Amino acid sequence: MSTSADGVKKPVIAYRQKFTLRSFLLKNATQVGIFAVFMGLWLFFALRAPETFLSSRIYMAFLTTVPFFGVIALPLTMLVIEGEMDLSFGSVMAVSVVGFLFVYNATASPILGVLAAFAVGVACGLLNGGLVVFLGIPSLVATIGTQFLWRGATVLLVNGKGQTLGELRETFLYQVLVGKTIGEIPNQFFWMLFVAIGCWFLLNRTAFGAHIYLIGDNEPSARLMGVNVRRTRVYTFILVGLASAFAGVLTTFYLANFFPSLGDGTLLPTLASVFLGGTSVFGGVGTIFGTFLGSYIIGAINAAVVAMGLTGFWTQFIYGLIVIIAVAMHAVIRRRMAR
Repeated sequence: MSTSADGVKKPVIAYRQKFTLRSFLLKNATQVGIFAVFMGLWLFFALRAPETFLSSRIYMAFLTTVPFFGVIALPLTMLVIEGEMDLSFGSVMAVSVVGFLFVYNATASPILGVLAAFAVGVACGLLNGGLVVFLGIPSLVATIGTQFLWRGATVLLVNGKGQTLGELRETFLYQVLVGKTIGEIPNQFFWMLFVAIGCWFLLNRTAFGAHIYLIGDNEPSARLMGVNVRRTRVYTFILVGLASAFAGVLTTFYLANFFPSLGDGTLLPTLASVFLGGTSVFGGVGTIFGTFLGSYIIGAINAAVVAMGLTGFWTQFIYGLIVIIAVAMHAVIRRRMAR
């Protein structure tokens, strides 16, 4: 209630914007677009290869394998929104598992080994962030360098040899990480879902996420508004390093084996998931939901290529084409908006 000049109380009328389908579509254009692509591709695959894509087994396979790169793509989305890039995550996966092996072989404790892997991942992310933030090296160049650095360190530390870890299948941690708790759904899917929710919350419900968008959209404005740009960037690199270590741990537990080339095949599908999900390489634009769906689209492409009778060589070609088209589209949109 409000009181007028003559002392008469009048009800206060609150005006709310009326919900319409058009306003919803405009507000969530990126998410709606990637969902439409997701459904369109699924329909196309189902029509071309019904025996494969109308069977539940293929979806269990997606839930099993996609998290091995999807858990990296989600925090990497935050880094790309910030206007940065990390190409070293595949090597960080491997060197983090080396940390796991050293501690596990010394203590026989898989839990301590996983904590060691996380510590190595955080250290790698911290170094990547330090090279970019404090030395001013472009992130693309810095992480290409650390990609070879971590891979070389991995090979040197294990003398180029792998290790069989069959005993991990008998541990409780194996069941927690990659076992099956609900029906036939593998637990790594739930871990990816947990990472997605965490990244979404950070990006959309915290000041940290708002700072990421602001830095990617207009860094000088972010500085003028008091945002600690250096700290935010370093923290985001650390998140990618930690996620890479987690992906390495999940892969190693699932395979019950370690090989020095661990993570080599994750670069293209991870980047393709981020860009297909609507994240702009120029920064300031992107969503966790888009990357989540993009990861499963990328995961389905390899199966679809084989199911439709094409050779597996088409897979990398399609991944590369997706990255080029996505970046080109954002470049065109950016130019038009600048006019």
